[in-house]
Amino acid sequence: MTLPVTVVVLTWNEERNLDACLASVAGWARAVFVVDSGSTDATVRIAEARGAIVVTHAFETHARQWAWALEHVSIGTAWVLGLDADQRVTPELAVELAHVLSRPSTDGPRGYFIKRRQVFRGRWIRHGGYYPKYLLKLFRRDAVRVDLADLVDHHFEVAGPTGKLRSDLIEDNRNEGEIEAWTAKHNRYAVLQARQELAEATAARVGVGSLWGSPDDRTRWLKQTWRGLPLFVRPTLYVFYRYVLRLGFLDGKEGFLFHVLQAFWYRLLVDANIDELKTAGRVDLDRPRRVVPRPVDTPEA
Repeated sequence: MTLPVTVVVLTWNEERNLDACLASVAGWARAVFVVDSGSTDATVRIAEARGAIVVTHAFETHARQWAWALEHVSIGTAWVLGLDADQRVTPELAVELAHVLSRPSTDGPRGYFIKRRQVFRGRWIRHGGYYPKYLLKLFRRDAVRVDLADLVDHHFEVAGPTGKLRSDLIEDNRNEGEIEAWTAKHNRYAVLQARQELAEATAARVGVGSLWGSPDDRTRWLKQTWRGLPLFVRPTLYVFYRYVLRLGFLDGKEGFLFHVLQAFWYRLLVDANIDELKTAGRVDLDRPRRVVPRPVDTPEA
């Protein structure tokens, strides 16, 4: 059964990930678009072989790429499922999507949060407070907006009520099977994340939010709280919270690597970059620099 939803996927050199992503939506999505930013590997060939419509657009930031895609791609359905190339729809989620999209949508949610199941080096990172992580991935085209001020990631917002789905979306980036690739990407993103934090602090872009609201409200509250903690102390507190208090050690060897690298090492780099920017008195925090990395995969939030 074809569902009234258009799938949009952003790519750049995603030949290791894209086929599994497109296979997971084959047969039920009304249309699939791949917005590519100049891949030099087999990404485009894989997309075309899977029947996706490939559109090319130069990459600036994740947020701007998504905004461009939603504005310029010929989306012919009311609903959009926005995926990264390293994400896969589980069969259970596909069934749930069919149920949700078959309902009348006049008075219902304008968007749905979906649980991300993070896989790192072949292992599901189930502990450390990292699951479930809810992401707004399904939304009505006429209700969504993208925060263009985000230098690092992309963030969808919808005007109107939202709901949560029960089934999982798997995220398994096979481009990062080696620690060298993972650390290289996050080293680049640490610079952008530092600039993002300082820009948000200066412009008060992140609202207070609420710990008891929607997943996005909770994220805004946590970001606000995080910004109030001392530099260099907060990564230590965070890794202790994730690895010890939230039982991250139960994720085994892969969990040790993931929680320490993602909760401590990456955030320590961010703090070091914030400290350098403050020391240097940088004032051009709102202008994206040309060091924005080309790959369109995003750091794990």
